[in-house]
Amino acid sequence: MNISAHQFSVVLPALLLIGLTFIVWLLMYVERLGEMRRAAIRPQALASRSETRALLKQTRAADNFHNLLELPMLFHVLSLIVLLLDVRIGLFAPLALAYVGLRALHSAIHIGYNRVMHRFLVYFASTLVLIVLWTLVLHRVWQAGSASHG
Repeated sequence: MNISAHQFSVVLPALLLIGLTFIVWLLMYVERLGEMRRAAIRPQALASRSETRALLKQTRAADNFHNLLELPMLFHVLSLIVLLLDVRIGLFAPLALAYVGLRALHSAIHIGYNRVMHRFLVYFASTLVLIVLWTLVLHRVWQAGSASHG
């Protein structure tokens, strides 16, 4: 398989974000199983989300895991669009890496000391980066589409 530098620069941030998601997933289960063992909670007692919320006190990793499946999904879709349409934007790779770095920092804050204002500011910054990425890609696609049909 040959992968171009452009493809690598698009795929690497997406793979890093997927890796972060799996790390948080693992932390979620370590946290959850540990609490279940300490509190002698039977698995069937957590059959629904509402039961889980009522019985488990440690939910930071689970909350962060769900968060990583929300807006980051738009990042993954954007990465696929950039790959499939071979969109070339010089700022894509550094901004994509910045987005992933901010998401990793958000996860560290969320799972770690969980200071809401710190978490919010990092979340907000990552969302702004994602909006800039989408804007750049949409602009480039619009330009290419207009040039080929006009």
